[in-house]
Amino acid sequence: SNGAWRIEGDPTEGALIVVARKSGLLPEREQEQWPRLDTIPFGSERQYMATLHGRGTDKSPVVYLKGSVESLLTRCEAVFGVDGQRMDMESARIYAQVNKIAAKGLRILGFACKKLPPGTVTVAPDDVAGGLVFLGFQCMIDPLRKEVLQAVRACQRAGIQVKMITGDHPGTAVAVARQLNLDPPDFPVLTGRDLAKLSDAELVEAVADTAVFARVSPLHKPRLVEAFQARGNIVAMTGDGVNDAPALRRADIGVAMGLAGTEVARQAADMVLTDDDFATIEAAVEEGRGVFDNLIKFITWTLPTNIGEGLVIMVAVLVGVTLPILPVQILWVNMTSAVLLGLMLAFEPKEPGIMKRPPRDPRRPILSGILLFRIVLVGVLLLAGSFGLFEWALKKGAGEAEARTAAVNVFVMGELFYLFNCRSLTRSMFALGLFTNPWLLGGVALMTVLQLLFTYSPLMNRMFHSAPLEFESWGLILGIGVIIYCVVGFEKWLWLRFNKVK
Repeated sequence: SNGAWRIEGDPTEGALIVVARKSGLLPEREQEQWPRLDTIPFGSERQYMATLHGRGTDKSPVVYLKGSVESLLTRCEAVFGVDGQRMDMESARIYAQVNKIAAKGLRILGFACKKLPPGTVTVAPDDVAGGLVFLGFQCMIDPLRKEVLQAVRACQRAGIQVKMITGDHPGTAVAVARQLNLDPPDFPVLTGRDLAKLSDAELVEAVADTAVFARVSPLHKPRLVEAFQARGNIVAMTGDGVNDAPALRRADIGVAMGLAGTEVARQAADMVLTDDDFATIEAAVEEGRGVFDNLIKFITWTLPTNIGEGLVIMVAVLVGVTLPILPVQILWVNMTSAVLLGLMLAFEPKEPGIMKRPPRDPRRPILSGILLFRIVLVGVLLLAGSFGLFEWALKKGAGEAEARTAAVNVFVMGELFYLFNCRSLTRSMFALGLFTNPWLLGGVALMTVLQLLFTYSPLMNRMFHSAPLEFESWGLILGIGVIIYCVVGFEKWLWLRFNKVK
């Protein structure tokens, strides 16, 4: 198309057609001279496919096989010589050559053929169980994309173990694993035959020290998934074929290929890669960690407000004094701050080094002990600041409306200053950069404007029972906000210092 060749369908089949054309064989002419009569589809348990071709009922049709060299050699009794004559089998020599080529990272397909009786129009596995002539093998390379190598390294830094499960020759798999620097570095290999010999308990022990699983059929994949899960791992399994569906369903996260994958695999998976690129998995992990971080930040930010508001009401009722904040004013604070302040944390950029952290234990609670302490600490500070300023205003001769307005502004400004602390649960806002989240700055500016309207607009004064404040009150309100920021910042510093020493 557009003056360039493009492969449609399976890349391996396309590569074989390309090399055939380069050798002077035209698929159209060959199909006309040797029309296909029947097919044995590829089966992972057989590791070959076969096609039957004939040129009339009075001539012997020929069945051709392609598949793994191991599966074909056991069915062959001779080798096709250079001069077209049958030669004695030299399996050891063929295996040695295959191993030598596989060590270079090349994929290898073997080819064999057999004549069937005249008039044969169908072919079955029993027809090719023996008596074949080995034709040779075809080598090809599936080069690694540069971004795949980088993605594997990023996953390893993030504590994610990458295992290779393939139907290719063990030597090919090890060569590719060496390019990817998979762990463990000595690249121990388990083949499908090895897996069949291991009990479930033995397999659980073996998978920990195995980087590559070669000549594996899709039927082995569910066993491998269960073995990794038995070790307490969270398993993500990739697959594209119909036979991969059980493993995709069994895995904690089934990942199907959107381009090359079958509809069955896509339906069984939890996630579909629209570009069939492994690097997309690494990007999804990074994005997921960023979203989870921001969720924790929002929870850590919003809970102290609710705790502080609840404590203010509860303390006032228990002590028997006037409520520092009215219910309608609490509604105002929650309605505006959650949208203009808390929601802006969702736009917080991913923190540096997010892919260098170890994986989070899913059994661990969302909020750690240090975050729960921080939430209670800020809630108590908001209680003390709002209640204290309310009582101070009343003693200064201010009316209840003015005193309550000061208390409400303590909550809003305390939340605002605490918001900058919550941009990172461990770093200061200066380490992140003041202007890396413009959405947050915009929310803070808009919240400040609305709070000024809440305080000085006559309409808002009537709606929310607020009153204008003097300049002195604003100084105390901002001072309380700064105190909250500094206390939380100091608590972060102590926590980091303690953990580094520990």
